[in-house]
Amino acid sequence: MNNICLKSEYLIFLITAIMWSQMPPELLAPLHPVTDTYHGVEIIDPYRYMENLQSPEVQNWIKLQAEYSSTELNKLKHKEAFLTRLLELDMGKEYRVYNIKRMKDESLFYLKIKSNENLPKLYYRSHLTAIEKLIIDPEEMSEGKTQHYSLEFYQPSPNGRFVVYGIAEGGSEQTIIHVYDMINNQDTGDVIDRIETAYNIPQWWNEQGFFYCRRQKLDENEPVTEIYKNTMTLYHELGEPVENDKPIFGRSLSSNVEMLDVDFPSIRVWENSNYIIGKIKHGDSSELTLYTILKDQIFENQVNWKMVCDVPDSVVSFTQFGEDIYLFSAYKAPRYKVVRTKMDQPDFTNAEVIFPPAELVYRYASRTKDRLYFSALDGGYNRLIEYDPITGNLHRLDLPENESAYIISSNTNHTDIFLRSASWIHAGRMQVYDHRKSTFEVLNLEPPGKFDNPEGLTSERVMITSHDGVQVPLSIIYQKSLQHTGKNPTILSGYGSYGSARSVYYRASRMAWLEKGGIIAIAHVRGGGEYGKEWHLMGQKSNKPNTWKDFISCAEYLIDKGYTSEQYLAGQGGSAGGILIGRAITERPDLFQCAIINVGCMDMLRMETTTNGVPNIKEFGSVKTREGFDALLAMSSFHHVVDGVDYPAVLSTHGINDPRVEPWFSAKMTARLQTATSGNRPILFRVDYDAGHGIGSTKMQRYEKQADIWAFLLWQFGQ
Repeated sequence: MNNICLKSEYLIFLITAIMWSQMPPELLAPLHPVTDTYHGVEIIDPYRYMENLQSPEVQNWIKLQAEYSSTELNKLKHKEAFLTRLLELDMGKEYRVYNIKRMKDESLFYLKIKSNENLPKLYYRSHLTAIEKLIIDPEEMSEGKTQHYSLEFYQPSPNGRFVVYGIAEGGSEQTIIHVYDMINNQDTGDVIDRIETAYNIPQWWNEQGFFYCRRQKLDENEPVTEIYKNTMTLYHELGEPVENDKPIFGRSLSSNVEMLDVDFPSIRVWENSNYIIGKIKHGDSSELTLYTILKDQIFENQVNWKMVCDVPDSVVSFTQFGEDIYLFSAYKAPRYKVVRTKMDQPDFTNAEVIFPPAELVYRYASRTKDRLYFSALDGGYNRLIEYDPITGNLHRLDLPENESAYIISSNTNHTDIFLRSASWIHAGRMQVYDHRKSTFEVLNLEPPGKFDNPEGLTSERVMITSHDGVQVPLSIIYQKSLQHTGKNPTILSGYGSYGSARSVYYRASRMAWLEKGGIIAIAHVRGGGEYGKEWHLMGQKSNKPNTWKDFISCAEYLIDKGYTSEQYLAGQGGSAGGILIGRAITERPDLFQCAIINVGCMDMLRMETTTNGVPNIKEFGSVKTREGFDALLAMSSFHHVVDGVDYPAVLSTHGINDPRVEPWFSAKMTARLQTATSGNRPILFRVDYDAGHGIGSTKMQRYEKQADIWAFLLWQFGQ
């Protein structure tokens, strides 16, 4: 294994690295080798010490990298032009509205961000055409603070008297609950920390209390791997001390519910149902375990939960109508099927099949007073299917074939839905659809934008033959006037984890790149969800190499067809997509001129030692088994960097407050590449000290990072 440092060679390695590297010598990280043995295999890690982010040595090195990268990026001639254009494109729409919640009295809550604002704020209207009222303003909260605050979620009470909302600082996702009183126009004083919102936001029981998920409290000396264990769902009564909150659903609370310490329990409450659903998410696995119980039994000391489905049933989503629960299952259905069963006597084995397995990929459903609306992928586009649970009648909503449609608000008290349509090259519309009239009407919640429908753009979706003959979708966006000269600046991005599909959507900000003659390409690689559960499993654990090999095949197609060439091609991936881009450039460094790695997972052998590592075992595997170790080593980019190879230019970006992927992943990969590369292309580490994984970042943070990335690419493309 010539790509793994041997203990006896590390001094020679360091001397050679300094000779190879084009970086200033003071930036090259010192080596302090540590040896691990996994199933008889020795692995030398020269940068293990970087995992201690509190170490002054590590902090100083990261600071030096951040300052150096900032200096280099600020020199780039295209940076200011990109930032200016991004702000101009943003100003093209006066404001944007999203995350709409419509109440039974027709009042509305929604998030809104104006073009001259940096963070979304929460607003209220008594009805659709009423004057809006500002409720929660994170920008005002952030004034005078070292780090900004962001609004992580909100949830109105059934009658809209109260709003429970979550605030986090500096993009950390360390959320604290507050409650706003709509009548008194102030917070109630209810404050709860250690909130887990990744899998369920708070659920109101009535106007006086709500259920919420909370992480366990740890002693200072306990390891970070314990943070996500023993999460509990509790009930909070407004005005009562938090320490008196009643545990409702969690480990060891019910004799007939089995739960591991790494499971995430939550509950789902429907206003018009007699039942409550207990949901168990097993780490970051998509398969759910569900239970049901009558509402009036939820506060009993020993709740007799009834199991609806378990992991082998491969249920990934659910909804309710009347006394039935609808389940989206991959059991004997590679692209999912939809079944339903009674909540009083759930029976998955004999559940009625509503939508049998088909070419469509069934994803989730939204419900109204008398209908269910199913979302399904059709060749990459999201379709909406209206279903009458009483008669069984259904039909697909009539929308343009080259657009995806997404429900943005529905309510069990109303018959209509709010939806948004979009394509890769235009913004589409916000609309209201009412099945009683079979009509679409414009939803006037946000104004049209100057750049919503730019002329001269086109997109195509082609099928690429991957390394093993499997056909992989590739979406390509560019100007109609583009010539296939092989010299077009091109960004190819991908993800390929958790069964997550790359959805069709429009961003006016892309115009800044496309106007430069650039191409944006999206590889829908295995490990994602474009073709259901089977597609996900084909890029998971020991099958993970398909993810980056699909990506490589997409890159080769773009080159073979003259869209671009190796000198003008950049690969990009973030978070779990760091595996994709990291392994693509370590397997085929000759194929890319540049790589952008955003908050990337780079050292997979050390993943499960982190806060978010244990929940990810279901997705990636564990080093504790030989099979898991082999799979993780194969996907670990850090361990496939080879000394003396001419690697592409790399820009790694990370927020120092990231709770999902520790910043040391990027630090270690940067250090390894800087010392290993034999070429003169830069390896930069861009650090944001007021950001995390990207969730909760301000608009200006996002645009400044994007301007840096695009300017970096044009620099390396010789422009």
